[in-house]
Amino acid sequence: MLRSLSLRIAAVAAAVTLPLFGLVAPAEAESPYERGPDPTSASVLDNGTFSLSTASVSSLVTGFGGGTIYYPTSTTAGTFGGVVLAPGYTASSSSYSAVARRVASHGFVVFAIDTNSRYDQPDSRGSQILAAVDYLQEDASSAVASRLDETRIAVSGHSMGGGGTLAAANQDSSIKAAVALQPWHTDKTWPGIQIPTMIIGAENDSVAPVSSHSVPFYTSATGAREKAYGEINNGDHFIANTDDDWQGRLFVTWLKRYVDDDTRYSQFLCPAPSSVNLSDYRNTCPD
Repeated sequence: MLRSLSLRIAAVAAAVTLPLFGLVAPAEAESPYERGPDPTSASVLDNGTFSLSTASVSSLVTGFGGGTIYYPTSTTAGTFGGVVLAPGYTASSSSYSAVARRVASHGFVVFAIDTNSRYDQPDSRGSQILAAVDYLQEDASSAVASRLDETRIAVSGHSMGGGGTLAAANQDSSIKAAVALQPWHTDKTWPGIQIPTMIIGAENDSVAPVSSHSVPFYTSATGAREKAYGEINNGDHFIANTDDDWQGRLFVTWLKRYVDDDTRYSQFLCPAPSSVNLSDYRNTCPD
């Protein structure tokens, strides 16, 4: 009887245990927001595959100074995440057409805005960035609205617009991600920022030196869910007005990872990229 009981117990144990041998850890699920082909180390340094259209926004809008929206022409690839891009002190949206086109060509709706005044300070620019986010979500033309996923919006800007980006990110945690280009702000501490934040500095920036702007901004963003700092080797303050490949790579990969939740791009952020084109790179290496 004891032997029979032991055999029954063993049989039950085997029935419970045997299926476990066939279990394999599931592959990481693809994001429903993946757009475009599988990225390569070459493709992230170049323009993307999407053809673009543009839409002008009047300066008579409320809350900011209008601008230009760059968006993928395709209507078959699903909707795209958005990003508002604010200019620097005295600059206009047209100064950033190259970087706006690059980012949009990878599958984003990019709104390069003008500010109410070219002399607006960073906090004002931050408020205008958020007003432009509202415009994208509520008032964009049908051509833009039909291509935009209004739940996935990022913020970005250059110089004082970069400072405004930090201010906007600090104010609104519903924003998906932030990318600040050579940011300038008198406030050096940003512990209140919660969203994934990329700061792109320039080694030879004499307007917003990285030692007193980009690096302290990055270091102080202790509340950010994820953060990274990339510094363009030999770059100056106005590299955002160019179509620099490494700035484009950092910008695009951050948006892909945190606006599109596209883990195909994780490899370009973590571990830290090694390149003579970067004089510094720091991150929280989440992936």
